Amino acid sequence: MRPVPAMEWGMRSKVFPAIALVLALGWAASVRAAQPTPPTPPPAEPNAAGLWEELDPRTHIGAWFFIFEKDGVYYGAMVKMFVPPGKNPNPICTACSGDQKNQPSIGLVMIKGMQRNGRLYENGTILDPRDGSVYNANMEVTQDGQKLKLRGYLGIPLFGQTQIWKRLPDDALAPNEVPANLVQYWPAAPTAKPDKKVKVVHPVPKPQG
Repeated sequence: MRPVPAMEWGMRSKVFPAIALVLALGWAASVRAAQPTPPTPPPAEPNAAGLWEELDPRTHIGAWFFIFEKDGVYYGAMVKMFVPPGKNPNPICTACSGDQKNQPSIGLVMIKGMQRNGRLYENGTILDPRDGSVYNANMEVTQDGQKLKLRGYLGIPLFGQTQIWKRLPDDALAPNEVPANLVQYWPAAPTAKPDKKVKVVHPVPKPQG
């Protein structure tokens, strides 16, 4: 075996680590490529919580309702009414029972006990403040989250009536209109950025005399 010249040996000592580095990088890339790509999580189901508009197609008189969650259960309260001129815009629920008797309709919790199952809400009840009747109820949010199907019924859902409500932006109701009993559940309004202070330059008074 011929002796390896010093120059050639030096070149080999530089080439071998470079080859080893390339092989190592290639092996790491192949390992990463072989690893399965984590599945993309499915989009979140639309939620019923928020502000909704109910409109009676016969009278064109409607109301706004606010649906909120408390301890994993969903409730709904009337927050605004649209009545003909001359009518009481905030009637009292004289037909209600229990602690809701003679309470104002605005802020009255009429939907209770809704348990969520995806876009469907079941095992709830709804109050008719006109006569104090309480019906079984369920709700379903449409796939786009913009409509709510609310069905009240007696006995089984087959014997009932369905209303379709339209979603409203949370800021459609002015903060000063939110009933006091619902303030703690109302979505927090974004904090407004403070306006930049404008420096006022007062004119320098002219010397007297």
